[in-house]
Amino acid sequence: MTSSSLSRAGALRAAWLPLVAALVLAGCASTAELAPTTVAPLQFKEAVAGSATSGTPAAPMQSAGTWWHSFGDPVLDGLVDRAAANNTSIQQAAARLAEARALARTVDSDRSLQVGVGGGASRAQGLDRNQSNRPSTLLNAGASVSYEIDLFGRLSGASNAASLDAQSREALLQSAKLLVQAEVAQSYLALRAIDDERALMRDTVEAYRSTLQLTERRQRAGDLAELDVARVQTELASTESDALALDRQRAVMEHALAVLTGELASNFSLPSAPWTTALPSIPAGLPSSVLERRPDVAAAQKTVMAAQARLGVAQTAWFPQISLTGGGGFASPDLGDLFKWSARSWGIGALLSLPILDGGRREAGVQSASAQLDGALANYRTEVLVAFKEVEDQLASLRLLDEQAAVQGRAVSSARRATTLSDSRYRNGMVSQLDLLDARRSELRNRRQALQVKSAQYQATVGLIRALGGGWGQVQPLAAAPSSPDATRLSAAMPSASALE
Repeated sequence: MTSSSLSRAGALRAAWLPLVAALVLAGCASTAELAPTTVAPLQFKEAVAGSATSGTPAAPMQSAGTWWHSFGDPVLDGLVDRAAANNTSIQQAAARLAEARALARTVDSDRSLQVGVGGGASRAQGLDRNQSNRPSTLLNAGASVSYEIDLFGRLSGASNAASLDAQSREALLQSAKLLVQAEVAQSYLALRAIDDERALMRDTVEAYRSTLQLTERRQRAGDLAELDVARVQTELASTESDALALDRQRAVMEHALAVLTGELASNFSLPSAPWTTALPSIPAGLPSSVLERRPDVAAAQKTVMAAQARLGVAQTAWFPQISLTGGGGFASPDLGDLFKWSARSWGIGALLSLPILDGGRREAGVQSASAQLDGALANYRTEVLVAFKEVEDQLASLRLLDEQAAVQGRAVSSARRATTLSDSRYRNGMVSQLDLLDARRSELRNRRQALQVKSAQYQATVGLIRALGGGWGQVQPLAAAPSSPDATRLSAAMPSASALE
């Protein structure tokens, strides 16, 4: 072989070496879809330590879509339905989902065959030195076709990432709905608790007014001093002030419900009514797998998978891009001859683009995508930790509130009995007015505390339902978890069973 032949062969090898290296790297690259999983204890700590709460008998827990029906309150059902139709937070989340889906379709369109038609006209002089210097006209009309061969998965990876983003938005929409449903339920139950407390305060005010009338009669008869009348007047005014404060709290809560249902506070009203809402009982030994239904955790999971897909897309930037193009049509200097067979024209082509030096742009893109994946992993781990915390918080609250309600019930019974005895003895002149007032204050305080404990039980129940993703029935995982070589990176970032206990 001559030296010139060797030189040409070396030049040929040097020209093809980058392409061969890229192909080898492409075969080694992994852009497998990531399926986040987490190692968790079989049961919640508080679910194991506690037992089912002894709430008011209620209907069985409904599905995650209609969990509020378990409270057996038609007014609550109507408010949740109005919020689902008119709440602005839900509407915003729905709009973001529609935007994400449209973007996913836009990205996916790059994988399809691109076809276009066009035409044009030009008039020039002196552009071609081989022709006359006289001005010439060129008319053309035709169609063009292009298609990029997705040899290394760049387009499919980008499409997959956009699709996962849309799935994340869909989960966030479900999370927004659950949040609004829980807020409506908690606001409504708090308002009903205030109604009961207002009724208690009205009864107490009437009792103080009766005592004041009795005290004033005895003062006019000379049996009591003016100081005794002043004491009862003070208790009456203080209780009336507390009643007005409850009226203010109710008005504010009613206005909050108006915003949640997407209505003007000026046009919204909810009449007072007895608090007859049932309190669902919590089954003992809740499995921690119910957290798989939480939409915010599912959204964080999809975000991690989208970040993994984008990392794969960034890695394919090192590989060549191959595009096929074709076109055909007619070209003629005269409009009348434009669509004649003799004026036909066509062309096909292939384009290969291979990066060699880019000043570190592609490496920076890979590092950026990797950093985004790390951030998504950390956010997913945070969502898992917060989810377990919220469930454990509400389970602990329900367990302790159940015990507190029993103790507080005994306190109310004792205080009511003490008030009855003190009133009888006061009317017979056996105890002082201060003893009677102290007994009534104690009864009022204990009855209000019992109402507050009851309200806290309802709030914690709704909070637990929200923390569990909408109930505690049969678990329907929001996403499957197929095994993947890249899942090890996520598993390392997830909390272990011991860390979550």
